[in-house]
Amino acid sequence: MLFGSFRAGLVSSARTAGTVVLVDPAGYAFCVIEPGNAYLAGCGFLGELTCDGSRDVGLFWSNVLGWPLVWDQDEETAIQSPRGGTKIAWAGSPVAPETEPNRQRFELVPADGDQQATVAELVSLGATRLDVAQDGAVARMCRSVPVELPHPWGAPTIVLADPDGNEFCVRPTDHNSGASPAAAPR
Repeated sequence: MLFGSFRAGLVSSARTAGTVVLVDPAGYAFCVIEPGNAYLAGCGFLGELTCDGSRDVGLFWSNVLGWPLVWDQDEETAIQSPRGGTKIAWAGSPVAPETEPNRQRFELVPADGDQQATVAELVSLGATRLDVAQDGAVARMCRSVPVELPHPWGAPTIVLADPDGNEFCVRPTDHNSGASPAAAPR
């Protein structure tokens, strides 16, 4: 089955298309698509994570992650790892402007450990650095430590925004463990 969270405006059109629409305890609608749908090819149990976002954001994340576009129609885009798994889709601009930082976001850890080079590459692809000193809410959103404070291994988390202004974090590699748990696949 494919589960995808949809904006309120899309729920009514999904109902008319014969898709089952449910609502989670927090009030977010999601759709259940029956097995056999070709869009589910190569997906696991969770077929798609749907986000608000323009086509430009889908193209941005396709370039950042090195994942191909698997859907690109009518301002809607979706990407998927070349190895398969859950698709990430952007279904158009938000219905209402955001007033707080996103509750969910990408947190990237450079696979090669070079946080500054990764940030420079992301900016060249269309990301914008955010001034977290001016916005305490944005500063608190990165879950590891407050971004105003350096990590124990020396580098702070850097907060950027994608072309639509959605925040995401570039965390330093944890040199204590030698691991890079959230490294973006290429």
